[in-house]
Amino acid sequence: LTEGTSPSPPRVRLLIGSDFVESKATEHVDVTNPATQEVVSRIPLTTADEFRAAVDAARTAFPGWRSTPVTARQRIMFKYQELIRANMDKLAENITTEQGKTLKDAWGDVFRGLEVVEHACGMGSLQMGEYVSNVSHGIDTFSIREPLGVCAGICPFNFPAMIPLWMFPIAVTCGNTFVLKPSEKDPGAAMMLAELAMEAGLPKGVLNIVHGTHDVVNNICDDEAIKAVSFVGSNTAGMHIYSRASASGKRVQCNMGAKNHAIILPDADRDATLNALIAAGFGAAGQRCMALSTAVFVGGSEPWEDELVKRASSLVVNTGTANDADLGPVISRQAKDRICKLVQSGADSGARLVLDGREIVVPQFEDGNFIGPTVLADVKGDMKCYQV
Repeated sequence: LTEGTSPSPPRVRLLIGSDFVESKATEHVDVTNPATQEVVSRIPLTTADEFRAAVDAARTAFPGWRSTPVTARQRIMFKYQELIRANMDKLAENITTEQGKTLKDAWGDVFRGLEVVEHACGMGSLQMGEYVSNVSHGIDTFSIREPLGVCAGICPFNFPAMIPLWMFPIAVTCGNTFVLKPSEKDPGAAMMLAELAMEAGLPKGVLNIVHGTHDVVNNICDDEAIKAVSFVGSNTAGMHIYSRASASGKRVQCNMGAKNHAIILPDADRDATLNALIAAGFGAAGQRCMALSTAVFVGGSEPWEDELVKRASSLVVNTGTANDADLGPVISRQAKDRICKLVQSGADSGARLVLDGREIVVPQFEDGNFIGPTVLADVKGDMKCYQV
C-alpha cells in the first residue's frame, strides 16, 4: 500500500477504483509514531482531480453494485470477516505504531470493528422492508429500503480500525458505494482494511480512499454526487461538517466529542467503583469518546482520594508494544501540550493537584508523548479544565 526504496518515509497511496495509486500531490503530512517521534509514513493531501476521480469511480460503480443481489454482497462480508480475523495481529501492530495505544487496546479496536462486519453478514434480514395491509379502507402501506448512492466517511485518529469498519461495511452491503477519508494521523489500518476488502471481492469502485485535511473534508461536504456523510470526531469539526454537508442536501450523521461524568454515591461499592473510575478515566490514555473526564462524589471526594491515587499511580505508562503497558502515549506533541496546559490552568484556578503525571519519562522513549494519570480535585464549573 506504500512504496519507497529510499531512506525517506514511504508514501501512503490512494484507492481509486480498484487501484492503489500514487498521488500527484506536492504536499504531504507526516504520520508519526507518538512513542518515538519517528516518521512512519507520509500521506498526500489529495488533489482536487484525484478526489473527483475517486467520487466518479464510486458513482460509476453504483448502478451495477446496487443491482447485485444482497446475498452476493453479504457473501463478500463473510469472506471479509474471515480475512480480518486472520490479520488481526498485523492490524493491531500497525495501530500501536501509528496511534500509540497498547497492543491489547489495539486488538480490541480491530475486534469491535469486526463485530460490525459480522453484523453486515446478516444484511439479507436487516434490509427487509415492512408491509401492513388494510390500514384504512382499501389502503395498504409498505416500506422499501434502498441504497442512496455514493456515501462518504470521515474518521478520527482514536480508533483507526473500528470506526472505518463502523462505516463502509454496512454502507456497501446495503448496496451503496463509498469514499473513505481516514485520519491523517494514522491511516495505516484503514489502508490495510481496504486491501483486505479488495481481496474479499469488493468490485471496482465500490470502496475508494482519499487522504487529506480540511480541503478534502470540504470537498466531501460539497460534492453533489455524495448523498450521505458519516463523521466521528470533535465537536468543532462535527458542527462544521453537519452544517456544510446538510446545506448541500446530504444526509449527515455526526458522532461528536462527549463530556462524560460519573456520579458516585456514598454507599457505592468501593472496590468496584475505584476499578471502574481507573479504567474509564485512564484507559487508552483518555483518547476515546466514552473516556471519563469528571467524577462527582456525593458527600465529597476526600474519602476516596488516597485509594484512587494509589491505584492510578500503579498504572504502567509505557510504549504500547511493552507487555506491561497499561496506557501508551497521546497522539501528538500538540495534544500533550494542550493537556498539560489544561492541568496547569486548573491548578492556577484553585483546584488541588492530587496526582500530577505531566513529568513522567519513559526510559528509552524520552521523546514520546507520554502523560501519566493525573487527578485534580475541588474543580469548579467555571474552570477551563472542566469546561473543555
